[in-house]
Amino acid sequence: MIIPKKKKNVEAWASVDANPYLQVKNISKSFQNVVTVRDVSFSIYKGEFFSLLGQSGCGKTTLLRMLAGLETPDSGNIILDGVDITNYPPYKRPVNIMFQSYALFPHMTVYQNIAFGLKQDKLKKTEIDNRVKEVVNLVQLNGYYDRYPHQLSGGQKQRVALARSLAKRPKLLLLDEPLTALDKRLREQTQFELVNIQEKVGITFILVTHDQEEAMTMSTRMAVMESGRIRQVGEPHDVYEFPNSRYVAEFIGSINLFEGIVTDHDSDHVIIQSPEVDCLCYATHTGAVPIGSKVTLAIRPEKIMISAVKVEETKNWVEGVINEIAYLGDVSIYYVMTNTGKTIMATIPNLLRLSEHPFQWEDKVYLFWRSENSLVLTS
Repeated sequence: MIIPKKKKNVEAWASVDANPYLQVKNISKSFQNVVTVRDVSFSIYKGEFFSLLGQSGCGKTTLLRMLAGLETPDSGNIILDGVDITNYPPYKRPVNIMFQSYALFPHMTVYQNIAFGLKQDKLKKTEIDNRVKEVVNLVQLNGYYDRYPHQLSGGQKQRVALARSLAKRPKLLLLDEPLTALDKRLREQTQFELVNIQEKVGITFILVTHDQEEAMTMSTRMAVMESGRIRQVGEPHDVYEFPNSRYVAEFIGSINLFEGIVTDHDSDHVIIQSPEVDCLCYATHTGAVPIGSKVTLAIRPEKIMISAVKVEETKNWVEGVINEIAYLGDVSIYYVMTNTGKTIMATIPNLLRLSEHPFQWEDKVYLFWRSENSLVLTS
């Protein structure tokens, strides 16, 4: 998540006094008797950079198209800034959409592409010139007015498409996987640029993406979708650190999961017995979990520590042998086979060169983790 220099409405959703800018209420959509979006409801606040995240086919693009007016819901309502726009056609909505393909007119220059929508709205020439100059300066494309799309790089085309969307000053800007065509380095750079631009213009953005890193980096909040439903809505760090289900835990980042049964609990933690790890697993208490409940214990790889020396602890540690090491440059992922046959991932920052690392293939090691870094999942 990019931390903005000046946060605006970052905690609006936590305030009882704040009014949602966009309300999606019980929206459903089917195609040929196949349900694509199932009774979806959520609220977005003015100035947010909100992301809809999910795998292909989860319904996120259909939901975006309904917000744009390109699809009509079978049921439910869409309310923007206090106005029910559910049945408004696209041209009557104060909403713009930026497509994955950018959809630039090949026979038009940069200036003409950006000005096209403004001319359709029959604005005066001076107003069109002012708006085009404003957004061109915003996306840093000064000097490119007379170029055609085929004379631009992928990143420059993306900026032209963004400028064209911003020029109409919509209340809501929808981004349909806008960075997919860019290479990794340019994509990372553009993520920061998009967030900075969004902060400057103050327009509410909704991003559709399947890229977890993209959603985590840019969003004030994000909604994880599966099979047409929203599984969890929250700030990126909350969704990552406190997933509300096994699906969300597995979908966002890497994670170790152990099946087990709650054998005891007190005011601040639960004890889980899992046949997959030969130890008592303590986890910080996150809610009412009755004794005897079948649960999943979730631990992120970066929360697990590796030691060559046996840990003087009776809880949250296992013994194993390193059978794989994935070197990723900044970090290494150690795959440790435990005595029970369970493979556990542990991620360690590469503070030393790989040749100087204390752990190598087939080393016997001990893994341990803190109770507060364990999460109990009941669904």
